[in-house]
Amino acid sequence: QVQLVESGGGSVQAGGSLRLSCTCSGYTFSFYSMAWFRQVPGREREGVGAIYLESDVKWYAASVEDRFTISQDFDKNTVYLQMKSLKPEDTAMYYCAAKIRASGDSWNYGDAYTFWGQGTQVTVSS
Repeated sequence: QVQLVESGGGSVQAGGSLRLSCTCSGYTFSFYSMAWFRQVPGREREGVGAIYLESDVKWYAASVEDRFTISQDFDKNTVYLQMKSLKPEDTAMYYCAAKIRASGDSWNYGDAYTFWGQGTQVTVSS
């Protein structure tokens, strides 16, 4: 059974940093790409960024591209989201997701992702 487990969320003050981790297990195939999404209750899910695992190409939402960095550790089956200069508007539940094959969809089209983690909460206070 494939599992994606996020960790690293928490509460920080504006300007602070957090590093989220997404560790994958239970699969015998390679994912095509992985992404981070976030969601605030009552609002649409938002793509934060994605990494194409073989090429290491990365995509970011405009709102985070100069503050967030996605990376991968192949040996640990883990993808990270390093978040710096956090703002109150970054407050959300953060989810990682995995896509198993290429598609014609944009990296931030959530329905193209097959596996999802349970989420980790990030709260940024002003």
